[in-house]
Amino acid sequence: MTSRPGRAAVVAVFLLLTLIWGTTWAAIVFSLQGIPPFLGVSLRFLLAGALLVGIALVRGVPLGRSPVERRLWVANGLLSFSASYGLVYWAEQVVPSGLTAVLWATFPLMVAVLAHFALPHERLTLRGVVGVVVGFLGLAVIYSEDLARLGGPRLAFASAVLLLSPLVSAFSNVAIKRWGKGIPPLSLAGPPMLIGGAVMGLLSAWAERGAPVTWGARPVAALLYLAIAGSAVTFSLYYWLLSHTTVVRTSLIAYTTPVVALAIGVLALGEPITARVLAGSLLVVGGVALATA
Repeated sequence: MTSRPGRAAVVAVFLLLTLIWGTTWAAIVFSLQGIPPFLGVSLRFLLAGALLVGIALVRGVPLGRSPVERRLWVANGLLSFSASYGLVYWAEQVVPSGLTAVLWATFPLMVAVLAHFALPHERLTLRGVVGVVVGFLGLAVIYSEDLARLGGPRLAFASAVLLLSPLVSAFSNVAIKRWGKGIPPLSLAGPPMLIGGAVMGLLSAWAERGAPVTWGARPVAALLYLAIAGSAVTFSLYYWLLSHTTVVRTSLIAYTTPVVALAIGVLALGEPITARVLAGSLLVVGGVALATA
């Protein structure tokens, strides 16, 4: 029987995931500069899945021991790694990365509602609801300029379609929390990534026939970063974190990653910081604090 990790370890993993995933929205944009969206998703998860399955085999981690585990492979592969990321990559051809992050931040709201009905020990509390809503409002304040761009019909349609991405991921996360107890994180991440990558590869072969592919330095580097750091490392840690804390608390990473993306823009790219940004960031921090207290 393994001991429960300390709070410091849980917080450290949460912060590491925040840091890495805070950079992936921009990396997706870079990968799309040379690689079509569905092909990009396919290559990302085939590479990441192969890496994780290889590590599992070398370390002797058991894979697919029960029918429940194998069913979770299929569900997670189709929902999280095919449908969800396929929608994100497709939408980011039109939707700005900042707005994508804000729309995806509906994820904790969806998780909280689903968990309330599906997980007996994760019922909604008033403080939790307030925290989740306050955090989302903070992101809306931060990215209000991007939100104002929803006036165009093409952008509005892509944004509406994008909202399906956090919804299907919420179903997948709640299913893993309910039925995935005792399953190694490498099993919850690696084989589903291979399934998702294969499905998206077939979709790319049908939908992106003849689409130009440019194997330039920037899209290839972005693809490798997304596969290794943004998928193999992060999802292994994410499913470990999910096994040691509530699904709602884990989902709050969707609030903190856009703040990191914003901070990188300020510190590394010299982008301006305004009162609106500061106010929104304080709301995000306050909301996460309320929801995790």
